[in-house]
Amino acid sequence: RVVPRNYDPKGARFLIAVRFPTPPLAYQFQEDTPPESPMADNRTMAELFQAPIEGYEDAIVIPKITANNFELKHGLINLVQNKQFFEHDKENPHAHIRYFNKITLTMRVPNVPSSLIKLMLFPFSLEGAARIWLEKEPPRSIQTWDNLVSKFINQFFPLLKTTNLRNKITRFQQRFDESFYEAWERYNDLLRACPHHGFSELHQLDTFYNALNVNDQDSLNSAVGGNFLDKMPRECLKIIESKSKVRQSRAKEVVAKVSFHPMLLSLRTWLKHFFWIRKTSPQLQLLLPLLLQSK
Repeated sequence: RVVPRNYDPKGARFLIAVRFPTPPLAYQFQEDTPPESPMADNRTMAELFQAPIEGYEDAIVIPKITANNFELKHGLINLVQNKQFFEHDKENPHAHIRYFNKITLTMRVPNVPSSLIKLMLFPFSLEGAARIWLEKEPPRSIQTWDNLVSKFINQFFPLLKTTNLRNKITRFQQRFDESFYEAWERYNDLLRACPHHGFSELHQLDTFYNALNVNDQDSLNSAVGGNFLDKMPRECLKIIESKSKVRQSRAKEVVAKVSFHPMLLSLRTWLKHFFWIRKTSPQLQLLLPLLLQSK
């Protein structure tokens, strides 16, 4: 192929032959095929459509067991399965962990850490939605018992539930017909339902004292010979627990006496309605004969 290199404006053209190498004809028509990979999948279509056998590892990683002939006892598994966690509305994951820890304490094996036993046994304590949650966790994503407890609590005790219980604790008030013992028990139930509430012992005692009626507050002040809140928190707690036990025993005596005469309660209720009608308008008094006949 000839290409002009110089050009003369008067019309004279000097041509210098410049030739470019031309590739072989076979190379021009060679197909652009990628090189064969040494890692190519050589399975057949039938083999590719078969279900995979990978991905069945559990989320919980069980450490290596050094003890000989170790296995979980069937009786221990049955105890755990008798009180499984389903994720029902009234179930508390904290209570489930406390119960589970008590069960696992009954089994002690030389050279086997208790945390290892808990990791192996915990899946048996779940059922329903809770079991499905654990099965959906990524394989080998739970390495320790603390890691498992953290994931379990965060899954079934969300932030909104924590906030609601914290508000109930902060806004706690003794009910009109509630004894000191009943109020203290109900307050402690709220604290146990949310052990990660974050309130100090001082804050808990202050909240409970200010939630009591005037009579119970005066009773606590008399017990310390002054202002109840001026005492140390530990001393205040002992006084509350002591007062609660006394009221509990008295309440049992009163219940026993009242239950011995059940007709008195019915008569007392009827008399209240009777005198209330007499104090009201004459129109209601006309209904008294009808009420007496119905009795």
